[in-house]
Amino acid sequence: MVDGVRVLTRLLQQARHLLLQHNCSANAQLFRNRHRTARRISWCIDSLSRTCTQQGSEQRKKAYEKLLEVAQASLKQAQDVQKLLQNIKSLPAEKLNQAFQLFLPRIVQVVDQTYRRVFQLQKVPSSEKIVSLFESHTDIICRGKTNVLVEFGHKVWLDEVDGGIISNYRVLYGNPHDTQQWCESIEQHQQQFSHPPKQASADRGVFSQSNESFAKGSGVEHIILPKSGYKSGQRQQHEKQRYFRQGRYWHNGVEGRISYLKRTFGFQRCLCRGKLGFERWVGWGVIAHNLTIISRTLVQRTPSRFKPN
Repeated sequence: MVDGVRVLTRLLQQARHLLLQHNCSANAQLFRNRHRTARRISWCIDSLSRTCTQQGSEQRKKAYEKLLEVAQASLKQAQDVQKLLQNIKSLPAEKLNQAFQLFLPRIVQVVDQTYRRVFQLQKVPSSEKIVSLFESHTDIICRGKTNVLVEFGHKVWLDEVDGGIISNYRVLYGNPHDTQQWCESIEQHQQQFSHPPKQASADRGVFSQSNESFAKGSGVEHIILPKSGYKSGQRQQHEKQRYFRQGRYWHNGVEGRISYLKRTFGFQRCLCRGKLGFERWVGWGVIAHNLTIISRTLVQRTPSRFKPN
């Protein structure tokens, strides 16, 4: 909400200069800057979030009420100013109108989800939440890790073949389970190479009986899907086989591949805007990575040639 108030304040100041240039009279209260008030209340909410007493929770709720009032007042100002801008026929006015049309519905959604969560004590579904005003496509990702409960962004699924080449990638929207990606990866491998892989491996989170059956029916010879949790004696013997253990050692390199992509090719943070910008960033990162791996392989395999003096 503080981000929303800050964005609306910036747009209101731009609209004020534009209205003055076109000699449009407007009440000065329409351009009131409420960002400092919203920021001060947010600091108060942060400090009260550390308290576990009943009094602290009541004070925090009152602070949320004030923040909601400030956000709704800024929304009312922006809606009134937007009506005035519609009477001006110029390119700057059209750009400001587009900015208002973009951010106003998002800020309304933020106010609504805050009211439902704080005052009505509802568990707002992640599909109905917005966690970023500027990148509204951002997903809430819960991967079940103990050290990182919630992450924000998008999952990226990578298929790697022998030699370290990424043969396929997919940007996953929402928070789909990893078990849903196994079958599609095998099918796309068959389409690319016209034959099933000799060995297919994945993490424990991908294991399911249906995934193993699908890979076996597709012609995969060595299926490396370790099972999490309880394992029967037969399952333990299956995972102790030589090919299974070697496949697990090979698969450990995937974690290094992910770390390499984050450190070198920008997979830690996307700097492009929008949903298409995110997909473009991932795609170019994969291409740059593959070209780097191919060039290194060619250099290693090219024999050295010396000219006799």
